[in-house]
Amino acid sequence: MANKRTQSRDRIIGARLRAIRKEQAKLSLEAAASAAQWAPARLSRTENGQRQITIAEVATLLTVYRVPVAEREEVISQLHEGQAWWDRGIPGIQAETGALASYESDAIELVDVSMLAVPGLLQTYETAMAIMAAGFTRPEDIEPRWAARQRRQQVLGTVDYTTYIGEIALHTPFGGPDALRAQLEHLASAPARGIGVRIVPARQTRVFILDTWMWMRFANTEPVVCVEMTSGAQFLHEKDAEPYARTLAALDQLALSVAASRNLIAELLEGRR
Repeated sequence: MANKRTQSRDRIIGARLRAIRKEQAKLSLEAAASAAQWAPARLSRTENGQRQITIAEVATLLTVYRVPVAEREEVISQLHEGQAWWDRGIPGIQAETGALASYESDAIELVDVSMLAVPGLLQTYETAMAIMAAGFTRPEDIEPRWAARQRRQQVLGTVDYTTYIGEIALHTPFGGPDALRAQLEHLASAPARGIGVRIVPARQTRVFILDTWMWMRFANTEPVVCVEMTSGAQFLHEKDAEPYARTLAALDQLALSVAASRNLIAELLEGRR
């Protein structure tokens, strides 16, 4: 059975093949399946990431779609060489972390929503250590998970990223007062790195958010939402992800602007709040 890392890659590859079929080859699903000598159901399941696809099958479809040789070789090369750290599996790292990293690497927009703590992509070392310990992560797994989190953080600067953080997170000293100050300084400098940090005011009653989650948008497939859970994470697709888009629209109206959020963080650092 495919694990979650493989499933996420299959969805992304399938979406890319669907885009090539529709936008470049201009073929219906039935015509493409006939040309490839596949059953239409097989091609449909491939495009929807519901089956594992081999490199040989990708090559077959690209040939059927008359993709130029240079582009075809580039795609195949990426698949051959594209086994990233999250595809290999690392002891102590949850499978969901690998799947999330895979999605993040292919997304064109990421939006983090976290009311009680700074989201993982923006955590400093001390904050991350304290949060994982508070979440009862096994001591021997904490450093490997931090290493994986650091690798995930490398996506920042390569993708449109915004985070909505609850104001209470700015006052919760995970790791102690010095760690909190270092974390606030890290957040204060984020906009200069092209990162949108928006604070959701405390004591607001307009939007109720129970979970920590990330909304991910892609070029050729529908958005995916990753909801964090104590036991790992749950990935939501299509209709299951739609309510989160509505929540983001409400947060956009409710949260402080990037500039106002930066000013709030600066006031905390200066002791004026």
